[in-house]
Amino acid sequence: MSVGILLVTHEGIASSMMAAARRVIRVMPLKVGIFEVPWEVRDGESSTRKLRQELRDLDEGKGVLVLADIYGATPFNLAAEYEPGRTVLRVAGLNLPMLLRVLNYPEKNLQELAEVARDGGRAGVVIDG
Repeated sequence: MSVGILLVTHEGIASSMMAAARRVIRVMPLKVGIFEVPWEVRDGESSTRKLRQELRDLDEGKGVLVLADIYGATPFNLAAEYEPGRTVLRVAGLNLPMLLRVLNYPEKNLQELAEVARDGGRAGVVIDG
């Protein structure tokens, strides 16, 4: 059993991020799901139901780490609507270094992976020159 990872982003971002990650890491060491929110959300309740199902599918008893694109945006806020009793941590600011770093530590627990995500995302932002 390991922590599940759910990428929760605006439409097109999570699938592109996973495609890039699969080019680097051929065999996913963690169970990763994608939940993309349309730019124009028409039915918030339907989106919440679908997101909760994704979380159920990914949760093997160790919790789910949600990696969202933008803090405070609709995908991040929807990810707060998980079922009571489910263990979920959300980290915003998803970038490829963050995702790759998380995928390299499948043995870590949920809290540790959230910290790895935060640190990996920050370390991936560099000013050169």
